[in-house]
Amino acid sequence: MKTLFISNDPTIFAAASPARARMRAYAEAIGELHIVSSAPRTAHEEREGNLFLHPVYVSKLFRVHALAKRAHALILEYGIEIVSAQDPFEHGLAALRAARATKAKLHIQVHTDFLSPWFIKSGNWRSPRVRMPFLNRSRRKIADRVLPSAAGIRAVSERVKASLLARYASRIPEPAVLPIAVDVTVPEPVLLPQHSFTFALIAVGRLEPEKRVEDILAAVKLVVAHYPMAGLFIVGEGSERSRLERMTYSLGLRDNVIFLGSRPDAHGLMRSAQAFIQASAYEGYGRTLIEAALAKIPIVTTDVGIVGEVFKGYEDVLAAPVADPTALSLNIVGIIEDTSVRAELPIHAEATARAHLASIGDLPSRIAADLGRIIGA
Repeated sequence: MKTLFISNDPTIFAAASPARARMRAYAEAIGELHIVSSAPRTAHEEREGNLFLHPVYVSKLFRVHALAKRAHALILEYGIEIVSAQDPFEHGLAALRAARATKAKLHIQVHTDFLSPWFIKSGNWRSPRVRMPFLNRSRRKIADRVLPSAAGIRAVSERVKASLLARYASRIPEPAVLPIAVDVTVPEPVLLPQHSFTFALIAVGRLEPEKRVEDILAAVKLVVAHYPMAGLFIVGEGSERSRLERMTYSLGLRDNVIFLGSRPDAHGLMRSAQAFIQASAYEGYGRTLIEAALAKIPIVTTDVGIVGEVFKGYEDVLAAPVADPTALSLNIVGIIEDTSVRAELPIHAEATARAHLASIGDLPSRIAADLGRIIGA
């Protein structure tokens, strides 16, 4: 089966990256896999067995046109049977244009819950306001055009599948639910940098608007009023870092919050914290929740992604509504004060995570089978 992915992950051009490892596994299962992605100038055309990498050097302004043009040429050159885009937005539109006037079938991957109201909503009276990307409104409109043209759709969770069917009903094929691959290997604990916290929270992820780290800071402000030795480590980089650092100072939390930047050992750092916290506005899946569960620490999270589908509230995790720092703070205090909660939640969450990962099975083979079904339809 000859398949082309239009990707939004330039790290596939790094031979040692986790993304490249995933693509190798997909190529082996699929048969012949070509990947087109915007890339830095240092990237170059590569072939690794039946995996073909095709970089495109282009600015964001002209990305759709450039990706579509390159992908269309590859469809004709290699006899591509399926074109799969890794989102229904700019990359989905590029795939739609690339497949036009060819025999290739269009497949769309939906990795984020873009139909959540929080995809465009900036906040409410309970929370800080977060400026969501203006492009998100346009991206919904692009998805409205792209998804009904697809021959197949992959959703990464039942939550995403349900939102797609609620909006598009019979105008789209029924999405296949194929989760995200997560490494079940648990690293050794990595010591957190020197600190004076008696209770250390850790947040891991991109510092972007949709992660709503502002709500975590607001929750910590409420907690330290009663537990001044509680603290927060923030692992990750992103466009919001400077603003979040300023907010930390304005809230008087400079002694309670430590920014660690991007860390390759983030999973190991989790194991040295007393709890993991996430306040995302929306998630398609929630890989870091799985990683935190495998790290065997209590989890405080918003009700997003696989919360409710995989992890149950008050059994596996403590969940709060999106944009509700007060609810997050109460969950943190619950873990601080209740030793039985602190002990039992991680046991249940780890067992749930491992059972979930075992149920996924051989993901590359399942993805290949789903793409093959589209060809045979």
